[in-house]
Amino acid sequence: MKRQPVSTARLHLWLMLTLTFSTGVVDAVGFLGLDQVFTGNMTGNVVLLGMAIAGGSDLPVLRPALALLFFMVGAVIGGRVLRTAPEGWSGRTSITFLTVAVLIGGLALFTALVDVTADHLLGSITTSTLALAMGVQAATAKRLKVAEITTVVVTSTITGLASDSRLAGGKSPFWLRRALAISLILVGALVGAAALHIDLWVGIALSAVLSAVVTLIGQLRHRKDKRAAADELDLEPTAAR
Repeated sequence: MKRQPVSTARLHLWLMLTLTFSTGVVDAVGFLGLDQVFTGNMTGNVVLLGMAIAGGSDLPVLRPALALLFFMVGAVIGGRVLRTAPEGWSGRTSITFLTVAVLIGGLALFTALVDVTADHLLGSITTSTLALAMGVQAATAKRLKVAEITTVVVTSTITGLASDSRLAGGKSPFWLRRALAISLILVGALVGAAALHIDLWVGIALSAVLSAVVTLIGQLRHRKDKRAAADELDLEPTAAR
């Protein structure tokens, strides 16, 4: 029996779940390796800032504030680039995801060569750049509209999983992808924390590789779908005759 190809919608789901895992990795690296900063989960940074401003002991202020700012800048950039792009994956989607991969890959190389933990300015540049990349990623994932998958936060996913469950009287829509998103960001955080036992750059490099793979696979499928659509258009006049 001939195996049916994976649909584009399902492939996009898998790709966004991969980026969710990647976010768990970089958040663990940022929080544990770079002065308690979330580079993808901005809710965490807002809470940290509130506690620090209220006088929380030894809580950072500058880096979470910069991460929040640069995440928003990244989201603005992603939103601007994709504003007039067609629905679904497009060439611009590949450009924004490639930007994420390049930014994170550059940081991986930089942190491999330079001890950014020894210099406060370099550490802040690292977390801010990671947050910028995550902002671009989040805006791109939002535009792609894979239901229930944002790639950077799972609070709403956890809420939906519980509130729409059969236990709550619902029909549990999207339960599998919701559960996968929650599990993958958790496993990503575990991997990111474990990578720190080797070196700071390892987790960042892993995230860069995953972003690059997602970009490549997504672009290849986009080109394939585009060719298939063009072939269908070429066949339509012949079928009409």
